[in-house]
Amino acid sequence: MPNDERILETMPQGILGLVPTESCSELAEKVDLYLKEWRENREHKHHNESAFQNYYKDSYIIKPYTPRFGSGEAKCVIKQSVRGYDLYIMVDVTNYSLTYSLCGQTNHMSPDDHYQDLKRIIAAAGGKARRITVILPFLYESRQHRRSGRESLDCALALQELQQLGVDNIITFDAHDPRVQNAIPLGGFESVMPTYQFVKGIFKNVPDIQIDKDHLMIISPDEGATKRAIYLANVLGVDMGMFYKRRDYSVIIDGRNPIVAHEFLGDSVEGKDVMIIDDMISSGESMIDTARELKKRKARRIFVIATFGLFTNGLESFDRAVEEGLIYKVVTTNLCYQTPELLSRSYYISCDMSKYIAYIVDTLNHDTSISDLLNPYERIKRYVQRYKKMQEDNKIFE
Repeated sequence: MPNDERILETMPQGILGLVPTESCSELAEKVDLYLKEWRENREHKHHNESAFQNYYKDSYIIKPYTPRFGSGEAKCVIKQSVRGYDLYIMVDVTNYSLTYSLCGQTNHMSPDDHYQDLKRIIAAAGGKARRITVILPFLYESRQHRRSGRESLDCALALQELQQLGVDNIITFDAHDPRVQNAIPLGGFESVMPTYQFVKGIFKNVPDIQIDKDHLMIISPDEGATKRAIYLANVLGVDMGMFYKRRDYSVIIDGRNPIVAHEFLGDSVEGKDVMIIDDMISSGESMIDTARELKKRKARRIFVIATFGLFTNGLESFDRAVEEGLIYKVVTTNLCYQTPELLSRSYYISCDMSKYIAYIVDTLNHDTSISDLLNPYERIKRYVQRYKKMQEDNKIFE
């Protein structure tokens, strides 16, 4: 694994503990398996020293219990000591599949409910942990990241609150706007991009993509996703384009200004495979509209790529888009809740992030730099070279 050489020369910051809420239990179990395998096979020259107490364990998961009263109120109980631990709390605030009883009624858990459980876990640790790192794959309230008029700044408030509760580091993925970290200038904050996992997922499932400027193009669906598209286009060595949405600011429908027209900026997409990349798919309306506009411009196959596939309006619109030939593949990660219906779709590609998270956790536990993990440029380059070589040799890429 990467960084193993540096890790073997450093001491762990404390006994490693993964503390996943039920919302993130499946992902945490995969992370735990990687950590267990790596540490079992790691021969550390300092392994007999006291700093390596409980370094090798059957599982690093510490399961928190958050029972609720009939009134809907709750508490958290951690049924073991965490004194001296280096804790990594994992919470998926988008997991709406979990429910609880409120005065006899069944309520689905909202992001606010998950965030409250996160604070309960921190409170249950009682300040006894050596260090606390919160892993929020989807940054809580990240869509309310800046003020426009007289309104709340929910994400900034949440980050400040976590810091005040004693959280040392916050790890998130593809934050809607990473500048929100300015709210906690003295706190640790990392927004990790899953670009490498996207490349791996697509190339493993689609073996005939030609990676050059004549056959492939990266598209940003709006100005907000431009940076993501530029990075992917540069690392693959292809061109990029973007859509600019003209809106009617005199009208507000469902809390937003309706789109009047999509203006495209970039070279011709005719006959090319196209990858549309963004941070999330919410209703999916924007992605499908972008795909429709690209098809009007005679694009070949269209890949819709996003870190978080929320699909808040269900999958029917995507099913229709695939049937109409607008979309070829939909690609998201397992950083948020995935419904069985989504996983069953033949057009869907799921990119597993558990190994990447395990790398980050293992490296941070040894207080070692994660800079090379945060910038996957060289790894993507090597992966693309392997992919092209297998194509030249007419071999199946794995």
